[in-house]
Amino acid sequence: MSAAAPRILLHTRTTAYRHASIPYGIRALTELGGEHGISVDATEDPAAFEGDGLDPYDAVVFLSTSGEVLTDEGRERLLAHLGRGAGFLGIHAAACTEYDWPAYGELLGARFAGHPALQPGTVRVDDRDHPATAHLGPSWQLTDEWYDFRPAPGPGSRVLARADESTYEGGTMGADHPLVWCHTYLGARVFYTALGHTPELYAVPAFRAHLSGALRWVLGVVHSTS
Repeated sequence: MSAAAPRILLHTRTTAYRHASIPYGIRALTELGGEHGISVDATEDPAAFEGDGLDPYDAVVFLSTSGEVLTDEGRERLLAHLGRGAGFLGIHAAACTEYDWPAYGELLGARFAGHPALQPGTVRVDDRDHPATAHLGPSWQLTDEWYDFRPAPGPGSRVLARADESTYEGGTMGADHPLVWCHTYLGARVFYTALGHTPELYAVPAFRAHLSGALRWVLGVVHSTS
């Protein structure tokens, strides 16, 4: 990993559904990295995870990846890299990825189970003692795909925000509907946010601050207060 300025590998490969928001997410994360002295290298090449390709990176980001996006070697190298202290950030469809690799579900904390139609709704921010949510109020209104998960993140996960299913149609998880959480896996800092479907969201200051806080937290350059 880098001994100088933090460096992240941003992976956006898709072998299933491809989100139109991916280029906007790449631009937003690159700009946010620039604001904080973080170098961002975007790739769709699974070979970037093979050999010693991950060695320069302090964190890996999966931005709306889908389907199977890594080779067997890449999977092994990613786990080894996390075991050496690299962080991991998953955004939106990162939960729709690597379905036939059990360790990925453990890494992320949950898997995508479906979503209703794109529509406005409310995020209930339950934990504001984290850099990714500290700037938010108790509730946050936005338009997104409201992902359902199976299973829900386990007791080792710290859930920061939940969907308020009373504010939109089609939710299936009830009152406890996690959307944003973090935990540790193999000693690595892992953060996941289900938000990020639309291109427009990546220009919203509150969402950009959400991503910035998550990115800097997985890098270990900022810390939560609890």
